[in-house]
Amino acid sequence: MPTYNYKCLSCNEKFVVFQNMNDKPISNCQYCSSTNVEKLISSGTGLIFKGSGFYLTDYKNNKKNQSTKNKKIDKE
Repeated sequence: MPTYNYKCLSCNEKFVVFQNMNDKPISNCQYCSSTNVEKLISSGTGLIFKGSGFYLTDYKNNKKNQSTKNKKIDKE
């Protein structure tokens, strides 16, 4: 679930909310219940590739390993 950062313009508190992408933005501050809340723009964490089925996890390191194995064989 995406994480959204909000800031209350009344009490200047920042807070984080886990919301569905289809949910409406938060309209009340969690600290002072003010309706003067704005959503902050954040860069996020980017994509994280875990598990198999991705180039980064399955094939990227294999090329390095194969080239070092070939160098070891050539030296012998």
